[in-house]
Amino acid sequence: MNSTVLMKKASTNIKKYKRRLNDVLKLLVLIVIPVQSSSVYCQSSSKGNTTSKKPNIVFILADDLGYGDLGFNGQDKIKTPVLDHMAAEGIVFTRHYAGSAVCGPSRASLMTGMHTGNSPVRENPRWTHSGQPVDMSSSDVTVAEELKRANYNTGIIGKWGLAENLKEGTPNLQGFDYFYGFNRHKNAHHYYPENIWENENFIAVEGNVTQDKIGQYSQDLFTEKALSFLENQSAEKPFFLYLAYTIPHFELTIPEEQKKQYKDLNWPLRKMKAAHYRHDENGHVTYAAMVSRLDKDVGKVLDKLKSLGFDDNTLVIFTSDNGHEYDNLKNEFFNSNGEFRGKKRDLYEGGIRMPFVARWPNTIKAGTTTDHISAFWDFLPTACAIAGVKPSAKIDGISYLPALTNEKNTQNKHDYLYWEFNEKQGPIQALSKDDWKLVHFVNKRYELYNLKNDPSELNEISKLHPEVLKELQELLATARTEHPEFPLVRKHLKK
Repeated sequence: MNSTVLMKKASTNIKKYKRRLNDVLKLLVLIVIPVQSSSVYCQSSSKGNTTSKKPNIVFILADDLGYGDLGFNGQDKIKTPVLDHMAAEGIVFTRHYAGSAVCGPSRASLMTGMHTGNSPVRENPRWTHSGQPVDMSSSDVTVAEELKRANYNTGIIGKWGLAENLKEGTPNLQGFDYFYGFNRHKNAHHYYPENIWENENFIAVEGNVTQDKIGQYSQDLFTEKALSFLENQSAEKPFFLYLAYTIPHFELTIPEEQKKQYKDLNWPLRKMKAAHYRHDENGHVTYAAMVSRLDKDVGKVLDKLKSLGFDDNTLVIFTSDNGHEYDNLKNEFFNSNGEFRGKKRDLYEGGIRMPFVARWPNTIKAGTTTDHISAFWDFLPTACAIAGVKPSAKIDGISYLPALTNEKNTQNKHDYLYWEFNEKQGPIQALSKDDWKLVHFVNKRYELYNLKNDPSELNEISKLHPEVLKELQELLATARTEHPEFPLVRKHLKK
């Protein structure tokens, strides 16, 4: 056999070995990757097709719903059967915190993974140093942008509230493929909007008259769009839906037929006056009906996930953006803040400790509760962990995926949580470390509480624990970065 023939034969054998090696490598990829990522990858069946893909994520956010407004947290007047059942099928976090005590900065924290000491948006629009609104910028990295890196379809429906200037802060420029809802806060104050954003288009809502509360109820519109978004997804690609409802934020109004279960209970009348907010007259009945309506619509979303075959491969989280505004603390009727002190615009627990329930069949153990301390800025790293990517920007958050999946031994913990708030009574800072909580009314006083012994923050104990006070004061001094629009000085609205 001459040398030419030998060389050709050797070349043929090398090619055969290469093909076999490639086949082996492909087989290893198919076997090893799912094993390594078993906590985030699972089987999903959708519309008759079965495929292996990353989990879907649905994050449902209520607006101004209190910790105690839901049955699984002790509510006995307002009926929330869907969310109570969701808690029975999933996990309840008893120490989950909002990003802020009002909606704008709270939502910015949720989207960016940063607390209000570092977040790009630290106050609602009018409460900046210049009096001009500060929005999300192109340099900010949102959870939607992170998930796009993991090939997710992304949508937000409802209240965005981070694009007052209608420029680079709009959702379609912040990682969302689809947007339907409110860019600005003021538009979100009303439930019969005459115009609404769909992506970059400000479209008319036919037949709506805001002042007279005529036409299509925004809750209906949001739920319909959410169900449509889900219907347009496939088994081949994961999705992230951020469903930011406006219920039960002021104004208090709901179609009359939805008040039936509460109208004949002989509740005392809390008479509401219509002004900027076009309130219905009977506050108690309206508020209860709105919360129950929210609960019912969460049920529609869960049912749609089941009917489309997405249920087993979808994490659904429900929470609220800050404490309640409706229940009168001097004469509480619903006990909306539970055992906690304060409400919306307070950095006491009633203003920032949120109801939180998550459901993920076959991944989250049913009927569980955790006291893991978490906050809005933890959602971004949690979503990244689920999607199998690392956060690309500096964040304050820590993934709570191990807490969700009952892997307590691998759950990292925060050194502390931090908030700042600067509206009428501000500036105020708060810092929580384990069971200790420091509230600082800037240039006025420090208040120290032990949340384990005194969850209602009724007993100020700084004089009894000077060493703890000093430790938390030192942490407080380093917890924030300076921002020209959000200095810790007293603010007054500019007319």
